[in-house]
Amino acid sequence: MRAVRALPDVACMSCIWYFSSDYHQKRTRTGFMSQMTVIDALAWLRGHRERRQQFVACADVPVEGVIRPQMQEMLIEIGPDGAERIDRINYEICVLQALRERLRCKEMWVPGAARYRNPDDDLPADFPQQRVAYYQALHLSEDADTFIKGVQQAMIDALSTFNEGLPSNPRVKLRPKGKNRIHLSPLEPQPEPPQLLQLKAEVLRRWPMTSLLDMLKETDLRVGFTEAFPSLATREILDYETRQPRLLRCLYGLGTNTGLKRMVAPHEGISYPHLLYMRRRFIQKDALREAIRRVINATLAARAPEIWGEGTTTCAADSKVFGAWDQNLMTEWHTRYHTDGVKI
Repeated sequence: MRAVRALPDVACMSCIWYFSSDYHQKRTRTGFMSQMTVIDALAWLRGHRERRQQFVACADVPVEGVIRPQMQEMLIEIGPDGAERIDRINYEICVLQALRERLRCKEMWVPGAARYRNPDDDLPADFPQQRVAYYQALHLSEDADTFIKGVQQAMIDALSTFNEGLPSNPRVKLRPKGKNRIHLSPLEPQPEPPQLLQLKAEVLRRWPMTSLLDMLKETDLRVGFTEAFPSLATREILDYETRQPRLLRCLYGLGTNTGLKRMVAPHEGISYPHLLYMRRRFIQKDALREAIRRVINATLAARAPEIWGEGTTTCAADSKVFGAWDQNLMTEWHTRYHTDGVKI
């Protein structure tokens, strides 16, 4: 609860620039009042962050533009005094959701940020002087009405084509029941490019039948990331030569969801209790972060910039989606899993 209540204070401090008079002089956007409503809500949360009241009177806080219309009926209730009120935690989550939506579409931005920076910073520095040249290079019209008419006509053409071809399209089916009423057949797989086939053949020639565990071991031999896992106990009895293969098998089993029992190697003297011991005594959060840091730094150091460029955002991590009810305020639709849930 305390973590949730700390977030609006940080967000309010980051977006307080929105009240500047320069904005009123230079910016005119659709939905300006709704954006100011979010700022007012953040300011209210910041000013009342020390109070521990469970409910908030709707007359004291902005509601329109912060709480979605379809959620108001479910979240807003009548208090003992007959006035409308809302749970404090639910209101804070609604404020953060409204802030997130406006940051994503650049209706609001944060000074000094990278992803959520001022949208004017996305334009070239000489855009005002070379405006005509940039529009011509993009094949766009400078007139807003002409641009909007072109987009509307493109949408009309696409919808007309879809409407005319839907009855005779064998790859599209309309279902009378269920969530997904429009069913699309999977597309035929495209042929692999010849460069990819050649790359696979060369990799197979150099490293035939190489498993992921062998690659993990080779990475450790080059980087030494298993040295970042000290014992949580006051002293270490096992030497490094004994710990290393057990740590590698334990990390592989946990990282690939294979499980520790399947990583047992009796011919190497590694049993299930040995892996459990390594999991409990050596693997912890700070050690994992240090090991990941070493691998990432070694990858960036060995990469050829003339091939891969100078970028540093080359590492990604997967997340976990937990199923949740639609009424949960943290529930979001996931396009990959085609379901509602909370992403962790």
